[in-house]
Amino acid sequence: MVDIASRVYNHKWKIDPIIRSLIDTDFYKLLMCQSVFRHKPDTQVTFSLINRSKHVPLADLVDEGELREQLDHIRSLSLSRGESTWLRGNTFYGKRQMFRPDFMEWFEGLRLPPYHLERRGDQYELSFEGKWHEVMMWEVPALAVLMELRGRAVLDGMRRFELQVLYARAMTKVWEKIEKLRGIDDLSIADFGTRRRHSFLWQDWCVQAMQEGLGENFTGTSNCLIAMRREVEAIGTNAHELPMVYSALARDDAALARAPYEVLSDWHKEHDGNLRIMLPDTYGTAGFLEGAPDWLAGWTGIRIDSGDPATGAETALRWWQARGEDPREKRVIFSDGLDVDKIGELHRQFAGRVNVSFGWGTLLTNDFRGLVPDDALAPFSLVCKAVSANGQPTVKLSDNPAKVMGPADEIERYKRVFGVGAQQRTDVVV
Repeated sequence: MVDIASRVYNHKWKIDPIIRSLIDTDFYKLLMCQSVFRHKPDTQVTFSLINRSKHVPLADLVDEGELREQLDHIRSLSLSRGESTWLRGNTFYGKRQMFRPDFMEWFEGLRLPPYHLERRGDQYELSFEGKWHEVMMWEVPALAVLMELRGRAVLDGMRRFELQVLYARAMTKVWEKIEKLRGIDDLSIADFGTRRRHSFLWQDWCVQAMQEGLGENFTGTSNCLIAMRREVEAIGTNAHELPMVYSALARDDAALARAPYEVLSDWHKEHDGNLRIMLPDTYGTAGFLEGAPDWLAGWTGIRIDSGDPATGAETALRWWQARGEDPREKRVIFSDGLDVDKIGELHRQFAGRVNVSFGWGTLLTNDFRGLVPDDALAPFSLVCKAVSANGQPTVKLSDNPAKVMGPADEIERYKRVFGVGAQQRTDVVV
């Protein structure tokens, strides 16, 4: 077991680069990348950093030279032989050769494209522009770098025993959460905490703690590198960027209305079983389900990632029943801002009515709340989103208007096309 406190105290970044590998990323990034590589290879996309927590002045906390050093290091990375062998030969979701030879040949030669970094006041403008399947691989490592550099800035002034006590308290906090989760019968939970983790070493420790503490109830991790090293399942399907980019490419309102379903039609051709999980909230869950084609009712499940999670799940259950499907044979994956009490509450409400799963993210891998003065290590809401495709702006509406993004006129257009009415705004914790 790594002594994280000593490693932090004796820190040299070349020993502990924030990103160690191109597969130190979420599994759904690789699945989506392969789909984009096949279906939209010439689409030009721009990704941009968005700090929703404006009270966190990243440019004041994070040294620009150190940030560039970490980003440049990421551009030097390529797949190792062992990583390539794992991706080519491993079984994922019961499927061998998940990644096709043509995709793997391209991925083995990939070096991430250039970035644009500029300070604007007390924040950084960080963006990536190029072919979609290349620049999309920047999203997760860029977020992980900024989250960890902010943490390192806070930890830098702490002495050896302060760090030992800090990490002991944080480990106790995680373990107490795991002990609470042990009391939930038939729990199914995975680590979804890569992008806003405290650090790689800390996420790796949390995964090992979940393995030991929860046994078979811990189903895996979204982080490919940790999944490979710890011999657990790599977990993930698809994310909002697919419908966001497909929609931006739509030429008129009719094509825009079809775009979220065209995404899943392309996905349907490639994947089956537990990879057929809908993420319906990009432009409002209720409207998405109301307009969904019949074949989507046969998919395995749904991921709830914004708005009130219980409301979203109840909406999905009613929709399956109306389409002649038995919800008890379906799966609902909750993944938005979860912590132990909410996990327990949702499990009690839906267990037995549907197969319930949880993707536990930031409050697993970055919950240092209350452990340092001024709560300077508390997690915050940082995202890196596709903001344009072939020169057209992207839009995300979500089931929570606090997460909306895009130009105001396009937001109104999307609300009209997708029939989005009044929404309830809730705080975005992480």
